Amino acid sequence: MPGINIGVDLGTSNVRFFVEGKGLALTENSVTASDIRSGRPIAIGSKAYRMIGRTSERVQIHYPLRHGVVSDFTACQDILRYYLQIICGNRIFKPNLVISMPSTLTGLEQRTLLNIAASSGAAKTCLMEKALACAIGAGVDYRKPRGAMVVDIGGGTTEIAVVTMGCLAQHESLQIAGNTFDEDIRRYVRRERDILIGRLTAEEIKQKIGCAYLRDAEIAIAVKGKSYLTGMPVLFEVNTTEVFLALREHLEQIAEAVRSTLSRTSPDLLSDIAERGILLTGGSALLPGLAGCIERKTQIRTVAAKDPANCTVLGIGETLRHMDVLSGSGYLFKIQQEAAEPA
Repeated sequence: MPGINIGVDLGTSNVRFFVEGKGLALTENSVTASDIRSGRPIAIGSKAYRMIGRTSERVQIHYPLRHGVVSDFTACQDILRYYLQIICGNRIFKPNLVISMPSTLTGLEQRTLLNIAASSGAAKTCLMEKALACAIGAGVDYRKPRGAMVVDIGGGTTEIAVVTMGCLAQHESLQIAGNTFDEDIRRYVRRERDILIGRLTAEEIKQKIGCAYLRDAEIAIAVKGKSYLTGMPVLFEVNTTEVFLALREHLEQIAEAVRSTLSRTSPDLLSDIAERGILLTGGSALLPGLAGCIERKTQIRTVAAKDPANCTVLGIGETLRHMDVLSGSGYLFKIQQEAAEPA
């Protein structure tokens, strides 16, 4: 096929691009900012991300995806078009895209994603299950009839899947992930301290002292917020115990979903998983204690992948070099061809 092949991990929090022959090309925030009067974008990616909570009434922040599903067609198109232009420049031939998607996307949601890719300048587009891409990016040999379990905790969704021979034998998708953890911290601080904090502050707390277990020695950091009672700025401390209490309920739900998926898995695949262990991928995979939380629930060794945040895009990059991964599973560019058929 003419045109370069590009893999896209279109996530709720970040978008990553893999260019065949070059490797990981771009990693940016999935955020845009537009002028309310004209509707034109004024910032995309990290520039827009830094505006969150600091804009005037004339500027609106857009989050193109919610829980892995397109929620703002125009903003998603702006992001994809902008970065494809940076990568491709003035090439004659349009690029071919392989885009990751949650395993639970409906036919309508898939067609929406394909339409966005086409309107953004793609020649052909194939949608690939995110969990399968994660498994390949984490080093799972997709060609063998041997089971492996991947738990990908991204920004908007948690994808849980049992992978074998390039297909998903079992899968589940939860609308609980990194952004949920941020909101948990915001709610906890407001409820227990009567203090309001922004999204970026909550994310900072999660990244610095977030944990999925009670530490023997507490760690605390000082952060700034706004008093809910007086409306005045306030400087306060948050410790690891408070963060754990804020996240505990949703962490337990993720661990239970993993256990439930395992219970539906065939005995032979389950024995493979017990031998190999459970792989954690995604931006939240390195949350201290998360692997232990899942391991206690399942009694199966659980470890984080080598490069968890980039597993999805690296897995898509592998399929760009070996398209038989998709064609062998029977859906290489098949979805786009079906979407193009007249109703």
